[in-house]
Amino acid sequence: MESNQLPLRDIHLPEAIDWWPPALGWWLLAILIPLSIALMVWLYKRITRQTAIKAARKLLLQIKQDQQCDNSQKLKDLSALIRRVAISATTRNKCAGLTGQQWLEFLDQSVKGAPFTLGIGQLLANAPYQKSPPNEQDINQLTRLCEDWLNAQTKRKK
Repeated sequence: MESNQLPLRDIHLPEAIDWWPPALGWWLLAILIPLSIALMVWLYKRITRQTAIKAARKLLLQIKQDQQCDNSQKLKDLSALIRRVAISATTRNKCAGLTGQQWLEFLDQSVKGAPFTLGIGQLLANAPYQKSPPNEQDINQLTRLCEDWLNAQTKRKK
């Protein structure tokens, strides 16, 4: 047989692969990447929130056991500690600008009753403007209230 008479055809290239529909792997990536990003953000918030509360408990214990500080300094330290934890545990714009009665009402949202607006928690808003510093019993009650508030932060869901 001669080469001219053979039933051979020229090489045919396959058609180009279309971009749509994507393969299964691309669909999985499109689902898994946003899910993993959301999971990382959630974990980051949870870890930083837990860390802030643990550190606050240690600082609260230091404030409670510090014999060299006077009561007005302890009050200032407690106030600053509660403010820092509140900013770490919630969004900054929710509580950072609150003062006076609004601040106490925000703190009352985490605990039963109204111990900040109607009870010993009023020291946080009123004591800096008083002539005499708070007594030891008031500071001890306020410290216990701050402990209760911190415990409520671990139970509260964001």
